[in-house]
Amino acid sequence: MPKLDAIGIVSQDLRSSVAFYRLLGIAFPDPDGDHLEVTLPSGVRLMLDDLKLIKQLDKEWTQPTGHRMVLAFRCASPAEVDDLHAKITAAGHASKTAPWDAFWNQRYAQVVDPDGNVVDLFAPL
Repeated sequence: MPKLDAIGIVSQDLRSSVAFYRLLGIAFPDPDGDHLEVTLPSGVRLMLDDLKLIKQLDKEWTQPTGHRMVLAFRCASPAEVDDLHAKITAAGHASKTAPWDAFWNQRYAQVVDPDGNVVDLFAPL
């Protein structure tokens, strides 16, 4: 069976994306080209690719509408969900769903990255 090795995110502004994901504890290096990646503790690589690069590689690429996938970050506690949501929104990023105690027994919130991708924050209650 193949192993999931990397997740790629198309970015219109690498610096903004790096700043956002650093708020989530992802240690991206400073951008100095059109591609960045970092290996997460799970071993999966998270990659950021500049939109201009993607358009060079895929001449038919079009901006998606809606969201078809979500990155979900497990927090250590319900309080961390609240704190991280507050930190990210205070940095000027949009909230999609304010923290709440979801019926599936999680403290749950959603924020939006600079490119419109939804990012879940959750912790078991």
